[in-house]
Amino acid sequence: MTKRLDGKIAVVTAAGQGIGRAIAQMFHDEGAQVYASDIDAAKLEKAPFKDIRSLDVTNTGAVQDYAAQVGAIDILVNVAGYVHHGSVLDCDEDAWDRSFDINVKSMHRTIKAFLPDMIERASAKGTSGSIINLSSGASSLKGAPNRYAYGSTKAAVIGLTKSVAVDFIQQNIRCNAICPGTVHSPSWEERVGELGKSLGSYEEAHAQFVARQPMGRVGTADEIAALALYLAEDASAFTTGTAMPIDGGWTL
Repeated sequence: MTKRLDGKIAVVTAAGQGIGRAIAQMFHDEGAQVYASDIDAAKLEKAPFKDIRSLDVTNTGAVQDYAAQVGAIDILVNVAGYVHHGSVLDCDEDAWDRSFDINVKSMHRTIKAFLPDMIERASAKGTSGSIINLSSGASSLKGAPNRYAYGSTKAAVIGLTKSVAVDFIQQNIRCNAICPGTVHSPSWEERVGELGKSLGSYEEAHAQFVARQPMGRVGTADEIAALALYLAEDASAFTTGTAMPIDGGWTL
């Protein structure tokens, strides 16, 4: 049976754990050659991908060098992100700039570096290249408390996504955003732990996160990866410029 990404070349950032790792693994399992990076390369040790390495997506030169080494690709998945906790009163200039640098400007860097060769490859193959950006349903489509900087950046990701989609729709490039709700991941576990410290109970913190989910549970990284797989494959060739919620009903 033909795998859904046979013949595709994919780049996935922040692939060391959580959603990024699930996407990279699912793409690999479906036949893609996966170039996986993470700022902490140790998280990718012994991973079965075509290429694994450390990459700081806030370093423009490093991203440009990486793109030159990888060459033309079919799929770019921008996962790297940072969650700042607090309201506008808790967000100083450094926190604001860091949030935008990691969550938004990193995507600008990778897209600008990989896009020219993606366009050429898509034209030569007669298929579409796919850029997939991780936004957030819990902060960009619906307000979430104490996510001022994070929500601002994830809303900006949607604008970035739509701009790329409309600018390159005639050049066989698609660009879509995935907007997850709360997903079980190492970073989420850290946030639960932080809340647990303030509440004096990890269990109470965990229950609070789950209670705000209409489905009564948080999502899984594999569920997000399944949507990324659809957006990466040719079956979604008529889909571009979307911001797709996958949030267990959070934004209803």
